[in-house]
Amino acid sequence: MSSTLAPLETLPGPDITATGSSSDELALREKHAGFLESATSANTRRTYQSAIRHYLSWGGRLPADESMVIRYMLACAEIHNPRTVALRITALSRWHVHQDFRDPTATATVRKTLLGISRKNGKPKRQARALPVEDLDRISSALIKSDALRAVRDNALLQVGFFGGFRRSELVDIYIEHLGWEREGLTILLPRSKTDQTGQGILKALPFGRGQRCPVRALQAWLERAAISEGPVFRAISRWGQIQETALHASSVNEILSAAAELAGLNYTPSLSSHSLRRGMATSARRAGAGFKEIKKQGGWRHDGTVHGYIEEADRFLENAVNVLLNGNVDGAPEEASPERFDG
Repeated sequence: MSSTLAPLETLPGPDITATGSSSDELALREKHAGFLESATSANTRRTYQSAIRHYLSWGGRLPADESMVIRYMLACAEIHNPRTVALRITALSRWHVHQDFRDPTATATVRKTLLGISRKNGKPKRQARALPVEDLDRISSALIKSDALRAVRDNALLQVGFFGGFRRSELVDIYIEHLGWEREGLTILLPRSKTDQTGQGILKALPFGRGQRCPVRALQAWLERAAISEGPVFRAISRWGQIQETALHASSVNEILSAAAELAGLNYTPSLSSHSLRRGMATSARRAGAGFKEIKKQGGWRHDGTVHGYIEEADRFLENAVNVLLNGNVDGAPEEASPERFDG
């Protein structure tokens, strides 16, 4: 059997047409194949295909057997974290299932080996640091002071990304036709997102803010300065200051945030990523008094547990059992700090 990379979903052989010419049947098969491909998100498909390519470059064969899968797992465990190993095994499983081969990753031995790798080599997952809204203000001030074309775009991008709770892929996919200007602010329609793969659409609202903390006015300033009236909202800018017709690549959001954070003098720039905007919106909104329902809706999170995690992060010091021990008297009543107690 050839070990060339096959698609994750392929159309099986049975004839799905009752009658018709061979050309009609081919067109129907292609249409069906398109629907099968759409059943898996583009990001997931790319991730799985990359995993399969890694397996083949290691020397693996397709279809695989249990012994080869285990040898591959042991090789990966030496240099990759358990989450990466688990993802690659999932990709192998999906390939075999969709090619109608027996799944060699489904055996008890493979699953127990994967569990052992996780327990022995497991490490805490590195998470992007939340960007507090106060530090977003510092970034906005630095960008507004610059007033360069790129700075105007970046201010709008980061403010819309933060207050809209957008993922980076959603942010760069905003088009002019998705915007709705209202008396209270701005609405942005997401035709499709990570949590809306069926394309029902998600509508997010951005109210007007005060002063420079206003994503609506920041976006207006960018659109007017760039003279954009149709197509992608956030676009690349050439080194000569020319605005491109195409949208920014999603990976550019990380670079823009890092550069803006350095410009503002933040000392934790390496800990930031595009996810810092969504995380920062959730934690900052919680500290300001927003409830679970409002935070979940604005961020478009599907799982309650994710939102509860951000709320717990925001309340880490406020709702802390030792507060009463560190800041209260023996009877449990708050006690005011006295300057005399700290005199030398």
